[in-house]
Amino acid sequence: MAGPVSSLGYVNTERKFLKHIRDNVHGNILLEPIFLSFMDTEQFQRLRDLKQLGLSYMVYPGAVHSRFEHSLGVYWLAGKAIDAIKKYQGQELGIEHTDVLTVKLAGLLHDVGHGPFSHTFERGFLPLVLQGSTWSHEEMSVKMIDHIVDQHKIDLDSELLKKVKEMITSSPGHSSQREKRFLYDIVANGRNGIDVDKFDYIVRDSRACGLGCNFQHERLMETMHVVDDEICYRANDYLTVHKLFATRADLHQTVYTHAKVKAIELMVIDALVKANPFLQITSLIHQPSEFWKLDDSILKTIESSSQQELKESRDLIQRIRRRDLYQYCNEFSVPKERLDHFRSITPQDIVCSQTNGANLKEEDVVVSYVKIDLTRGRANPLGSVNFFKVLIHLNSLLLSLLSFSFFFFGKYID
Repeated sequence: MAGPVSSLGYVNTERKFLKHIRDNVHGNILLEPIFLSFMDTEQFQRLRDLKQLGLSYMVYPGAVHSRFEHSLGVYWLAGKAIDAIKKYQGQELGIEHTDVLTVKLAGLLHDVGHGPFSHTFERGFLPLVLQGSTWSHEEMSVKMIDHIVDQHKIDLDSELLKKVKEMITSSPGHSSQREKRFLYDIVANGRNGIDVDKFDYIVRDSRACGLGCNFQHERLMETMHVVDDEICYRANDYLTVHKLFATRADLHQTVYTHAKVKAIELMVIDALVKANPFLQITSLIHQPSEFWKLDDSILKTIESSSQQELKESRDLIQRIRRRDLYQYCNEFSVPKERLDHFRSITPQDIVCSQTNGANLKEEDVVVSYVKIDLTRGRANPLGSVNFFKVLIHLNSLLLSLLSFSFFFFGKYID
């Protein structure tokens, strides 16, 4: 059971109220009562039933880890990051206990509003059934946090809770006027994309899929320094920062957008679209009191149903089980010099161009657009990152800010 939690959010750290969880990436993860009061709820435990990589496990059998493990990992790394900054700059930056608590809670809860099948639900299914949908898992996470606090009567300072939610939805425009802005870059960094969310999923996903990972987040976290309210990195570590972005892009190309994974995702999307009129899936996405019931098990619900209204959806899922997948046909990489003038190709374009008598119909063809970049489109991601070099002057240490935007000229987007 979780121990007592005070109204100000201060943590009772008596040993009997602590919990240790063994994580296969970070080792022992320690949880204090305030974090357990959120974790030991049905809303958070739902994350065990959401695979981190969605349907990728059907191609990479080891990719069965869940958003639950990832959330614990982000919580742990968020704590490590703020502790490292506090150790060397705590007094200078005015870092308080509540700042540490806020950052760690944001790490723990950042994905609590995620939908099924990774981003397939949000970016693939919802736009087809709700025209102009702006639904996002970040906004649902904010709603879900309020729901957890209300339903489980968690006594937490409202201002602290507000900051937790702001850290989850952080963006440069929203955080520019905030006090201690650097705190908002730890979990979800809208400024340059370097955050502990990426640190965890890059290492965790690589390991689960049996891929090598030469990115070392420990190196960055040990030496990062706050300058002008921004987290900066040692000049010697510019290659490590570049590896973060490069490894992420490699995972997108190798795993997340694998041709078979995309085929299965498209089939699941079609199955959900056909099932929606009967199951009313979209009616669950607005209120957290309903949304928490939605997870990856919806496929099994459809598959095991005998309802005639779900027959087409069942047939599609059966095809996936029997490996009768949509067939990958071809791909075309748009040259970077033509990106600005590239016109989207539609299924109609392809059907109208067929010359071999295949008699394809528009509904037989899906065109999938995949953009893989280093988080900054065609721009060099290092151009958004500040680095520092330590200078010794009159027995004092000075920090000189540097830019590495001129490094790695070449292609940053595919």
